[in-house]
Amino acid sequence: MDTLRLRFAGNDADLPLTGGVHGIGRIAGGNGALGPVPSSPAVAFCVDRRGVWLTVPPETRGVHVNGRPVRRMAMLRVGDAIFVDGTEMRLVAAQPPRQPDAGFDDSGTEPGDARVVLRGVGGQYHGRSFTLERPRLVGRAPEADIRIDEPAFADRHARLEIHGGEVVLRDLGSAEGSVVNGEAVRDAVLQAGDQVVFDAHHRFVVEAPAPARASRSVEADDPGSLEVPASQARGTSGMRLPWLLLAALVLAGLLALLLLFGAG
Repeated sequence: MDTLRLRFAGNDADLPLTGGVHGIGRIAGGNGALGPVPSSPAVAFCVDRRGVWLTVPPETRGVHVNGRPVRRMAMLRVGDAIFVDGTEMRLVAAQPPRQPDAGFDDSGTEPGDARVVLRGVGGQYHGRSFTLERPRLVGRAPEADIRIDEPAFADRHARLEIHGGEVVLRDLGSAEGSVVNGEAVRDAVLQAGDQVVFDAHHRFVVEAPAPARASRSVEADDPGSLEVPASQARGTSGMRLPWLLLAALVLAGLLALLLLFGAG
């Protein structure tokens, strides 16, 4: 997996999260700032091929992920906000989201895809899903599909739609923009698994089927998924046939002996 980054509030330097365990705590002489520590961490980030895990020692209290308390362990996704001892950290992707092409057509007339879903994972719309078979408006206006009724939130904050087979987030003139995978953005091309946050705590994850071409590529690279040629299959069947005949003959002989001696 690509190297993720841990971003500390008020600090421009991100901490790369390579594979292994990264202990985070108060840095000695750091004016109370959080950072990597060699021992007795307040929390630890464990990175392996499955993802990123947050572990909390028994003596640490007040740890939250996206506003929810964590007592022992939590699996994290890119874009999550972690609060430890009053300090916010964000799990940020290795690269910022890609911007739409300069010739992007924002007419909203391109057909959508009902298989692409924006699933709520936090805030007002937790547990709800919005398909993108048509453009979806995010804002405070009554006609908004994803309506966030906050006084400072724009009536027309952003729009999500399908363009060129990709999911595009388009800002409509909001004051603060949106957050994608921990990065503040205006416009962005979204991928399956990306996390989008509106107004700090309304969180959504993009869910979409894998492209057919990518699926074929994975299958071709996986020796276990390759089809056996017909000639090889016939050869295999031919090799099994004598063994089956031999087994049948042995079984018939045993039955004959059983009948003979049993009758006597």
